[in-house]
Amino acid sequence: MASMLLTSLRSSPLTSVQAAQFGRMSWVSAELTKTSRYSKKTLAKPGVKNIVLVDGVRTPFLQSDILFCFCKYIFFCFSFAALGAGFSDKTPAHTVTMACISSNQAMTTAVGLIAAGQCDAVVAGGVEFMSDVPIRHSRKMRKTMLSLNKAKTLGARLSLLGSIRLAHLSPELPAVAEFSTAETMGHSADRLAAAFGVSRLEQDEFALRSHTLAKKAQDGGMLSDVISFKVPGRDIVSKDNGIRPATMEQLAKLKPAFIKPHGTVTAANSSFLTDGASAVLIMSEEKALAMGYKPKAYLRDFVYVSQDPKDQLLLGPTYATPKVLEKSGLTLNDIDVFEFHEAFAGQIMANLKAMESDWFAQTYMGRKTKVGAPPMEKFNTWGGSLSLGHPFAATGCRLVTTVAHRLQKEGGQYGLVAACAAGGQGHAMVIEAYPQ
Repeated sequence: MASMLLTSLRSSPLTSVQAAQFGRMSWVSAELTKTSRYSKKTLAKPGVKNIVLVDGVRTPFLQSDILFCFCKYIFFCFSFAALGAGFSDKTPAHTVTMACISSNQAMTTAVGLIAAGQCDAVVAGGVEFMSDVPIRHSRKMRKTMLSLNKAKTLGARLSLLGSIRLAHLSPELPAVAEFSTAETMGHSADRLAAAFGVSRLEQDEFALRSHTLAKKAQDGGMLSDVISFKVPGRDIVSKDNGIRPATMEQLAKLKPAFIKPHGTVTAANSSFLTDGASAVLIMSEEKALAMGYKPKAYLRDFVYVSQDPKDQLLLGPTYATPKVLEKSGLTLNDIDVFEFHEAFAGQIMANLKAMESDWFAQTYMGRKTKVGAPPMEKFNTWGGSLSLGHPFAATGCRLVTTVAHRLQKEGGQYGLVAACAAGGQGHAMVIEAYPQ
């Protein structure tokens, strides 16, 4: 299956409604044009629609609890967001969730709908608002409140109210922990880094690289997918606010954040809790061109994987990358641009080491040889989640949009997106530049 990205943008912390507003784009399907500026083969397939990325936007990604103290723009039913954004009430909408690769799932679902002929233009995106997450009552309090709703007499209600104890009023605080292991991703990242021999120094160096490259990209106007957003009662937010280049000496002073006192994962080499939204317009190439759009990229092959959530929770890119390359008929050397989700510096370094290991490929992946690690000169050269931020459901669209923009800027033909997610899941997609 082939897909194409026309244009992609992101803006400051956005709700589902705003993500839909900024993501009014379409995906187009048609036969690939005969003329191409590339020497490599195209991934267009006879009789298969080409699906394109028309455009994408995102809000600036902001550190949580910095600018926002309200949640009035967040909707849990995406059809309400679509209506609020001005879409026709005749346009169906639904929500998908797949943790850190939720917007990846939204995009590939859109690709499937277009390829199946169900529609020719789809908006896909994601939003996260970590500054005001839902906090539940305790289980005992929830049961009492439900019983109160069913009580038929005043005496029954008074009896239930009398059963409430002070301890029942204590809320269940939200935790970013795995259901299967009750372990946070930070703990898992620390164990993964130790298993692959990733040092604290290596993690801090990669984190510093991410922030340095992101700052350079921001100052150089590369992050053109970001759109300004007016926060009610605040100034206009126009750029990501988590980019903070430091020095190795400053990073070395931070204490372990999860496994104490000897862990290696710190606040500085981890992605931070983030508010933000992103959206892309996906269309068939035929529809996009008919409407006068200039696509940015083709969305080509993609895969989803899952592995052991205890010891391999964050190794999704390692498992997904060789599968999507084989599906596309490409090799690692064919890829000009790599964008991997940076959940933790230790997670990235562990994946790179796993991808370079014949032993790991043979022992755990059933492969004869390693796939190999991406060359760093092609890898996340505009920064990544460590520096830009990681609004869980919005990161996928940012990754795809960044690949499309980098391919245009650098003159490459193929890009690869890869990401890990909760539950030991992973995703990878091959993107092909649209001929200019």
